[in-house]
Amino acid sequence: MSGVVLYDYRWSSASYRVRIALNLAGINYSTVSVDLKEGEQKSTSHLVRNPQGLVPVLEIDGLRLTQSLAIIDYLDQTRGLVLLPTEPAERAKSLALAQSIAVDVHPVCNLSVAQYAAALSENADDMPGEWMRHFIRPGLLAFETLLASFDQAPYCTGAKPGLADLCLVPQLYNARRWDVDLSGLPRILSVEAACAAHPSFAEAHPDANAPA
Repeated sequence: MSGVVLYDYRWSSASYRVRIALNLAGINYSTVSVDLKEGEQKSTSHLVRNPQGLVPVLEIDGLRLTQSLAIIDYLDQTRGLVLLPTEPAERAKSLALAQSIAVDVHPVCNLSVAQYAAALSENADDMPGEWMRHFIRPGLLAFETLLASFDQAPYCTGAKPGLADLCLVPQLYNARRWDVDLSGLPRILSVEAACAAHPSFAEAHPDANAPA
């Protein structure tokens, strides 16, 4: 297979955010589905691509890249996406906003973590849903408060999509999958509406990326 290839699971938040970045960069790419529920990420062939057994993996420019934030940073640096401000203080604030989702909420709500927690639970009737809601709702409430210090116009940190939007939108998709209470989040929902109207986000949506 030639060209840019994304090894992808359409419901993976990390893969979802990379798809958005690829679309923002105007990069044509093909996808290879790695079914996490079927354990394909632990197959010998995928472990050659990524010894961590994770998605996404992006093959581009003769490179094989892993870790969604590293991939997005590469696309930002090489394709001029300007996903973060250049001024150091504003850059730090914007990066912290994005990482409040990507570094704090997402890892603990990773499917493999939630499934393991469910396996250890003595009351697994509502697991892993209970686990997801326990972490996602507080994370979004904090994000909502942090947004108050930014000039939303109409995205998280300004007039064009930034890294925080790429991290937030997939997490909101997962929040709805797990019936997380989204009340009291007007800033977040306003950002979500703006992103939903942007082609790069719409084309990255899991419903638009079912395997052929």
